[in-house]
Amino acid sequence: MQVNSIGAAVGASPLAFAGFPVSSWAFALRVWLAMLLALYAGFWLELESPSSAALTVAVLTLPTRGQGLEKAGYRLLATAIGVAASIAITGLFSQTGALLLAVLGIWVGLCVYVAGMLDGNRAYAAALGCITVALIAIEQIDSPLQVFPTGIARGAAIGIGVLAVALVNELLAAPDYHPVLASRLEALHRRVTEFARGAIRGDVSSTPAAADLLHDIAALRPEIASLSTESSIGTARTAAARSAMVDLVDELALARAFAALPAAVATAQDDPGCGQSSLIAICRAQLRSEIIRRNSDVRGNLGALRAGTQPLRQWRAPLYRSRRIAAEGAFRAAIHFVLIAIVFDLAGWPSTELCLTLAAAIIALSSTTPDPRGFTRLAAFAMPVACLLGGILKYLVFNGVSEFQLLAIGLAPVVIGMALLITLPSRTLSSLGRLILVFMLAVLAPSNPQSYDPEVFLVTCLFCQLAALLAFAAQLLLPSLSSERRIQLLLAAARRELRRLDFGHARHPAPEEAAFRDATQIEQIMSAGGSSVAGQQVVAEAMHCFDQAAALRRCHTELERLAAGALSEAAGAARAALTSRNGHTILAAAEALQRAAPQAHVSCDPILAALVRASTAFGCQQPLTGSSQERRP
Repeated sequence: MQVNSIGAAVGASPLAFAGFPVSSWAFALRVWLAMLLALYAGFWLELESPSSAALTVAVLTLPTRGQGLEKAGYRLLATAIGVAASIAITGLFSQTGALLLAVLGIWVGLCVYVAGMLDGNRAYAAALGCITVALIAIEQIDSPLQVFPTGIARGAAIGIGVLAVALVNELLAAPDYHPVLASRLEALHRRVTEFARGAIRGDVSSTPAAADLLHDIAALRPEIASLSTESSIGTARTAAARSAMVDLVDELALARAFAALPAAVATAQDDPGCGQSSLIAICRAQLRSEIIRRNSDVRGNLGALRAGTQPLRQWRAPLYRSRRIAAEGAFRAAIHFVLIAIVFDLAGWPSTELCLTLAAAIIALSSTTPDPRGFTRLAAFAMPVACLLGGILKYLVFNGVSEFQLLAIGLAPVVIGMALLITLPSRTLSSLGRLILVFMLAVLAPSNPQSYDPEVFLVTCLFCQLAALLAFAAQLLLPSLSSERRIQLLLAAARRELRRLDFGHARHPAPEEAAFRDATQIEQIMSAGGSSVAGQQVVAEAMHCFDQAAALRRCHTELERLAAGALSEAAGAARAALTSRNGHTILAAAEALQRAAPQAHVSCDPILAALVRASTAFGCQQPLTGSSQERRP
């Protein structure tokens, strides 16, 4: 039996060539063909900058069709906004000198702020708005009348690049993303189901394991939007995948609440004033049935995802947004750009527009990553490699030729090699491959006819490397928001929101959707450095806040159903007990409600279970870090 399983595993392994699977080679071939198609169309249409079309292909190099089309749509939208902003900025401030650079710095900060409030390709679109203004307004800073035609030319080149990618992906049958996403969600479903089974069996609940699950679930949120662009039923698949994620988070929260109940049983037995064992039994039965129901909902949503049908119930998947983190990142990015601009202004070097443009692009793109300094360091490393590859292609491979066939053959090894690097699972190597490909095309700047002036090429390489180094130096002088600072702000926000979680407002999001929003907050904490020892303590406390907030929201939802009935007085007492955030007081309110229910002939098992869950979440356990006054809301 063991031999058969090994043989099956070997037989299931994908075909590979030179260490890369066939799917990676097919992806690299699509990238190369799309780039050639974009360049050929740019040459044929005699665009001002046909290399922008090739750069668009390099940026849109994503393994599946839906991901590429979604990013292409955001790229077109951001380009249109950037062109309009470039015209407005240069039209108002073209003759103001230093004020123009200050306004450009403010625009950089604004784009970085918007990127910090979004995720996925929407954040990329915000960063691209900054890059578009840099490529148009800054490069034409001495000739403002050329801003409009330059913007139109850039928009045309990007449109050609998008069409080339879409056509090649369609003709070569680029794979869809929904099977991959469905498999990942099914794997997460198995992990959550096993976690819930362990909780019901009475196994010790692992907070790090639960946090890892929340991280992995919430990390899929940016990728789900790409399903809408794959086909006519992509919107239904997006809704199904989103609902599956929300249900997975809620199932995990229910399992954690169930796992915390055994301690409450012991408390109820040891201290009669703390509650009755019947309440614990009601809570256990209610949570078990809710876990089973939620698990069934996840299976139904995954089935709808595979079939491309609408789920029975659609959930929103809100994203946690920290305005404080976004504002601090925007302020630092604006200062970084202004510092680099001051350096060039004081140096008085000619033709520094390219350097300032590239520095703005690096600053903007680094803002979309969890580690901006790490991205800038990677860009500083990729730039000389890209310049070297560009020089080899221009002066050793092409060597003065202008035939398109030779251009296609010469680009093949570098483009295919970098595309293969992009497919690697390592995030660092994948990012490095993409950066080298983009920078190489920017330095090489394929045109018709091709320029072979060595002086221009050397100056371009010098300024490109200087831009990356100055961007990194600016981040050293005024460091970007550190992981520790980001974690502190996120945890402080979690505590603050828990303190403000009252029940005086009539409008609240659904508890399931609010729990998913909290899960995205935990995902951000872990992405910022939750794997360290100090980070693990923060994650544990964030999970504690997650459990308490989920319990309070569930109580609020259940109490609203009793507000106008015969148990309105007992429900009001329970609501007042919840504001105390004391487990004994909440459990006493549950006992009072249990005694009043038979007289009113009303079944209130769901609210009793919710109150017991809240009493456990706000029990007598000590906070994980710090003093009780500091940690307990």
